[in-house]
This record gives sequence, C-alpha cells and structure tokens, in this order.
Amino acid sequence: MTKLTDSETARLHPETLALNHGFDPWLSEGSIKPPVFLTSTFAFKCAEDGKRFFAWAHGEGHPPPRREMGLIYSRINNPNLEIFEDRVAAWEGMKDAYSFSSGMAAIATTLLATHQPGDEMIVCAPVYGGTDALIHHFLKRFGIAAHFVPAGPDAPARIAPLLSPRTRSIFIESPANPNNRLTDIGALKALAGRQSPAGRVLVIVDNTMAGPVFAHPARVGADIVLYSATKFIGGHSDVVGGVALANDDTLLHAIAQHRAMLGGMPNPYTAWLLTRSLETLKIRAEQQQRNARQVAEFLAQHPKVRKVCYLGLLSADDPEYAIFQKQHSGPGSLISLHLHGGEQEAYAFLDHLKVIKLAVSLGSTESLAQHPATMTHSGLAPEDKVLGGVADNLVRLSIGIENADDLVWDLGQALEHA
Repeated sequence: MTKLTDSETARLHPETLALNHGFDPWLSEGSIKPPVFLTSTFAFKCAEDGKRFFAWAHGEGHPPPRREMGLIYSRINNPNLEIFEDRVAAWEGMKDAYSFSSGMAAIATTLLATHQPGDEMIVCAPVYGGTDALIHHFLKRFGIAAHFVPAGPDAPARIAPLLSPRTRSIFIESPANPNNRLTDIGALKALAGRQSPAGRVLVIVDNTMAGPVFAHPARVGADIVLYSATKFIGGHSDVVGGVALANDDTLLHAIAQHRAMLGGMPNPYTAWLLTRSLETLKIRAEQQQRNARQVAEFLAQHPKVRKVCYLGLLSADDPEYAIFQKQHSGPGSLISLHLHGGEQEAYAFLDHLKVIKLAVSLGSTESLAQHPATMTHSGLAPEDKVLGGVADNLVRLSIGIENADDLVWDLGQALEHA
C-alpha cells in the first residue's frame, strides 16, 4: 500500500475520499479506521514547538497548512475533528471546514465571527425555529438587526431595496425549512457584489435540508455553508453536531478563533461518529431520495392532501424549477404537505402513524414526521409564521430508508383519520 499523491487525491470522488482522506493508518499502528483520540492535551517534543504552535494558532507569523500546525489542546485541534473536517470539506469541494457540537453552535459562532454591532442581516424566511430565535432575539441584543423576507424566486427583488452600507450578510436555508421553498443563491451573490464589490456582504447558506449529496451552495455563490451535522451527515439519530465551511482564509480564521473562544467544538467521539457516518452518506441519501419520490407521488394524488411541496414534483413551468436545475442534482428526501383542514386534522394524521415516528429532526435512516407550527417553529411570532408559510395544516416528513411500500401504506392508513 502506497500513499496517494496530491494530484491523485484531487481526482477522487467525495464518496471515495470519505473512506480514507485525511488519515494515515501508519501514524496509528496501521489501523484501517481512525482511532478515537480521547485526550484533552497533546505533548510537545520541545518547548520551542509549544511556542511555535501557539503562535500559529494565534495567526502569527507564516503558519503552515492547518493540518501541519501541530496539536495543542482539544479545544483548538484534535485528530478526530481534523479528519472529519477534511472529509466533509471534500464533500463540498470547499477549502476547509470547522466542526461544532451542534448545528446551532455552528450558526451562532459563524454569525458572531462575521458580524459586529451595527451590522444588518437580511434573512429569507422561514428558517429553523432555533435560528429564528437566535437572529430575532439574541443577536438583536448585541446590536445586529435583521430584515426578513419570504424565501422563493422573488426573494432577490424583495432584498434589493433593503441593502444598505450596514448590510453584512444575506442568510438563507436552502430549501427553506419547513416549506421547501427555493431561493436563487447566485442571484443573491450578484446582489451582494453590486452592493459591495469588495465582497463585504456575505451570502450564508444553511444547507441542512438538502444535505451535501444533492446540493453544493458554494458552487453557485455561497460564501459560507452551514450544516446541522446531526441530520444527513450523522444520519442515524445518535449524534449531535454542526459544520461551517468556507473558501476564504479570513473567514475561516475568524470562525476558528471564535470557536476556540466560545468552546463550541465537538468532542472527539462525536467527530469519530460523524466521520463513520460520512462513509455511507451517499448510499443513504440516494435510498432516501428513491423512497421520497414514491411517497410524494402517492401524497400528491391523495384526496386528504391539499398540496405537496417536494422538489421532485416541480414542473418546468414552475418559477422554482429553474432554480432547482441550477442548485440541485436531486430533490432529496424532505417533503412538506398541506392537509385539508388545520391543526386538528394534522394532529389526527400524525397520531395515527405506525411506521413513521412522530419526532423532530430529519435526514436519518428512519422516517420522521412533525408539525412545525407547534413543534420546531412554535417559537415564531404569529406574523413570522405567516411570512414563512408555517401554517397549522403543514406537516413535514423526513423520509428514511425503510421499504417505500411500507411507508406508503402507513401514510395511507393515517390519512384516513385526518
């Protein structure tokens, strides 16, 4: 067995890199899988190494590539974190990544690292309820204001008049959570560039709902890509984590410095679990997508369902179809459906599911269903629910890897009670 050269590594696909990138077995007794580095601190060979490593960590001098900087302390760097970060960055085709203890830790740290008091954000609604609360309440206390506009094809036109010299970022989820609306990331990048040719206005995309297999926001203009790694990346409902990725060294350094100060990194075992899960990410996502297509087609024909929001059902005359063609290689496995009726009908449907579990989260091997208006997005103000289309009759489904016929049967029998 010999080592891959840099040029050979560059030609490999992400699903191949997910099994071997960023780890040298011969540094760990020939272990095929990375061991778990359960240590808080690392020994220096000499005092001069300690001085040099700390200087590099503070951004002083001319530091080498991050993976050659030397290990100091697991709040700053750890082999398990670095292996996972190398591999998830390969999935995105981005320069580097930083892992976090949760998706909210990734979002909060990134926004604090890139915004200052007096800055303004423009947010395409809806976003996850925790993100909405962070922006509406927490960041507001620190003098960071936000303007919310509905996600969708007309979002760039709504955003244009809101841009000002104080605008620091445009923040979106793609697709929007929980209504699956698509917003043109490239158009937002063009707006940001016109507002500030120097690139002061950042386009920040939370890609959790799509996952890293079927969408790569940086390729169409995102400056920073965020994930709740709990979802598709972890994929087994047994680990909580987050990721922030960027191509710009200044942004990466700011995120790294704030992570070290705020202490939001994952523990080594969490990073090890996320690394394990990356190995099966593509095959899980593809099976989930196959199942979701069958489920969506069934739901679209059911008389108890008023509307199904699934990217795989977009028609060529839909204004979101062109965005989907640019930004996605597949529709994924998240389905939002509007039932005839309201909360009572939605609850009756949810309470009669037998195979699909009534639980929040998404992207896992098992199928999940939840009621956003009273669960994940319950903290939104009534007017913000209206702005984001979070209605009482809306149910969000995350389709797993079960037999698709079994999922269709379960949905059918539960809809009889709606």
